[in-house]
Amino acid sequence: MTEQHTEQEAHYLRSVIQPGLLGLMDGSVSTLAPLFAAAFATHNSHVAFLIGTSAATGAGISMAFAEGLSDDGVLTGRGHPFLRGSITGIMTLFGGIFHTLPFLLKDLNRALYLAYFIVGIELITIAYIRYKYMKMNFFLSTVQVVVGGILVFLAGYFIGQG
Repeated sequence: MTEQHTEQEAHYLRSVIQPGLLGLMDGSVSTLAPLFAAAFATHNSHVAFLIGTSAATGAGISMAFAEGLSDDGVLTGRGHPFLRGSITGIMTLFGGIFHTLPFLLKDLNRALYLAYFIVGIELITIAYIRYKYMKMNFFLSTVQVVVGGILVFLAGYFIGQG
C-alpha cells in the first residue's frame, strides 16, 4: 500500500504540481519585464495594465500549448497533456495577472509599490512550493527565485528608461 501511495504522490507531482509550478514561475517572472518597462516608459498606469494583462494572457496561452504539446504523457508518466497544459496555462495567467492588477490604480507610484509587494509574495510562494513539493532548501530556493525575478525586473526597468 505504501508503494502505491508513493507512486500516486509521484504521479500527482509530475502531472499537477510541476506543471502548476512551471506556470506560476513563468507567469510571475516573465511578465515583469514588459509590465515594468511599460510603467517606467509611459508613466501611465492604464498602459502598464494593458501591457501586463496582454503579457499574462499571451504567456498563459503560449505555456498551455507548450506544455500540452510537449509530450503525450505516456512515455514520461506526466499525465494527460490537456490537463497539464490547462494547469500550466491557468497558473501562468495567475502568476502574471496578480502583480498587474495594482495598475488599475490611477496613481502610478501606489501601483508600483503594491506591485512590488505582490511580486515579493509571488516569489516567496514559488520558493515555498519548491521547498514543500520539490524538497529544495527553502533559503536556496528563495535566493534562486528572487535573483531570477530581480534580473527580469532590471531588464524591464532599463528597457523602460530608453
